[in-house]
Formats: sequence, structure tokens, C-alpha cells
Amino acid sequence: MDDYSLFVKNIKKKTGIDLSLYKEAQMKRRLASLLQKRGYDGFSSYQEALLKDGQLLAEFLDRMTINVSEFFRNKKRWDIFESEILPELLRGRSFKAWSAACSTGEEPYTMAMILSSHFPAGSYKLLATDLDENAIARAKLGLYSERSLAEAPKEMINRHFIKKEELYEVKDSIKNQVLFRKQNLLSDAFEKDFDLIVCRNVLIYFTEQAKESLYKKFSDALKPGGILFVGSTEQIFHPEKYGLEPADTFFYRKMM
Repeated sequence: MDDYSLFVKNIKKKTGIDLSLYKEAQMKRRLASLLQKRGYDGFSSYQEALLKDGQLLAEFLDRMTINVSEFFRNKKRWDIFESEILPELLRGRSFKAWSAACSTGEEPYTMAMILSSHFPAGSYKLLATDLDENAIARAKLGLYSERSLAEAPKEMINRHFIKKEELYEVKDSIKNQVLFRKQNLLSDAFEKDFDLIVCRNVLIYFTEQAKESLYKKFSDALKPGGILFVGSTEQIFHPEKYGLEPADTFFYRKMM
């Protein structure tokens, strides 16, 4: 087995990220530039350092996955969610939520941290899905750089993270509340009976026709009175077409 193949194997074993899913020539170029910049002469010496040095690992994770998310992104919206939206959803003994197109996990873990303040462990179910297998692997790993936590309240960081050199690891008490799964929003069936669906900053990449189909599928997946939370550039015009009504800015309630 050559150095690169061994590197790919050991990185997958350590992080769950499968570099073989990327085009080999492209990935080799990207990695060669990174390891040379750090003064390593090949994949073998870089891998050895990578698995021991938290700062190097953080840099590698950021370079390998396109991370445009962060914890408590647009925090004012999360504040509205917790103070205005969530109380009306706290009507049952259990709670079912879904983070659609969850990327590298910051959003579903944010949801789990908020919900953990209102529900005992195990009484809520949080599904998180994405099309990108490596994003899901990164999410399951639960390791993040400090810049991902820029909007996270200090109290939440202290309660729900463990500091590991240059990285912050989500505690198992939060990790265990989230079920990650691969899913294609456009072609796969949706689960039903959600109290809350969060899909933010993703729909802007779809055509109008695809958006209309997704709004209908999201609405069908919600319980009556359930909430769809969308991104700050994704206002739904004529939500009544999908059986939804405005609950607050960027929050839509399924009509009873």
C-alpha cells in the first residue's frame, strides 16, 4: 500500500472522513500544498503529526470540508425560537425535530443544546440529515475550531463542550441526542410527525420548482401546529399554498 492509500485509510479510521470519495489527483494536490506549507516531506510524516497535533487536525478538518456553518448562527433568530416559538411547542411529553441539510453538525447540535434546557435526556428525538457523507462524518466527530463558536454563549460552551488543544469537542450528552443520516432532500422520502423542522441557508440553491416541492414535503412532514424554521434569505411567499402560516419572521406554522 503506498503512502497516500495508507494516509486515506488511517484518516478514515481516525475521523470517519473518507478521502477516497474525492477525486484522487485533486485531493493529492490540495494535501501536498498543505503538508509542504507545514514542512512535512510526505503523507507518512504529515499523518503522524496530524494524529497528535490538535492545531494541525483542526486545519486539516477545515480544509477538507467546506464549513460555512457555525453554532447559534444568526443568534437573534435562535433567541426568538427559544423565547417565542418553543414554548408553544412544549405541549407534548415528547418532541421530534429535524435539521435538514445539516452540513457539519453545528445546527443540529445548537438545537440539541437548546432543547436540553427544556427536556430531559431521551425525551426528544433529533434527526440530522445531509447529502454529503464527509460532512456527516465530520458532524459525528463533533470537533470544531474556536471560530465555529463565535456566536455561541459562553455558558453553552462551558456546559456542552470539552476543550482539546485547539479544538472544542461536543460532549456525549449532546452527541447522543442527534441521529445523523445521509439523505437527498429532492428524491428521498421524509419522515412524518415533526414538531420542528429547521432548514436554513440551503433552499437558496434550489430552483423555484424544487423549492415549491420541498415546501410541500416539509409541510406534509410536520404535525399540525409544527414549525418550519428557514434561513434569513429564504422568506416563503404565499405560505398558505403549502398549508403554512407565518409564526414570526422566518418561522412558519403548519395550519391546524
